[in-house]
Amino acid sequence: MNSIFQRARDGTIFCGLLVLQIGISIKERISFSNKKLFEVVTLNSTHLRRFVALRMRMLAKIEENCVGCHTCEETCAQLYFKEPNPLKAALRIIIAENDTDPHHIMTCTQCGKCIEICPVQAITRAKNGVVRINKKTCVGCLMCVSVCPEEVMFYHDDVNYTFKCVACGACVRSCPTEALYIKTVQDD
Repeated sequence: MNSIFQRARDGTIFCGLLVLQIGISIKERISFSNKKLFEVVTLNSTHLRRFVALRMRMLAKIEENCVGCHTCEETCAQLYFKEPNPLKAALRIIIAENDTDPHHIMTCTQCGKCIEICPVQAITRAKNGVVRINKKTCVGCLMCVSVCPEEVMFYHDDVNYTFKCVACGACVRSCPTEALYIKTVQDD
């Protein structure tokens, strides 16, 4: 068998983003390790399933363009909390320590690690790949905050739930230097 293929014990053949598996299925959506979304498609009577990576929406950044004006943070907070408080924004701008380094923009990569840790299943992945928090279900335990590799799960004393970027694009429209943009990617 060619080296780009791998065979699992159950007969599944893996090749990049394409997986063929013998078996009967119906059209369904599954989560693979809560990070990668795949669509299961039945291929007529051949009973082969094909897992195709779904497209995921996320906020992306060009840190070299950021001037540290915090307009994106204020816009985000205004939209979701009705006040331009940067501490209530679902992204953060860390001002560079010197003039030669770019400012650091902290944004959610929609990795989904928070989904696995949530004890009340308040965190789910939407059809567009965005990780969302149900604020009515969230108990504010902050376990998702502690596990986030990007440190972009936020909490504020004024609310009893965590919040994060949902790639809505409001900050993109308000950024005067185009340091932010919405990117649609397939599973890497």
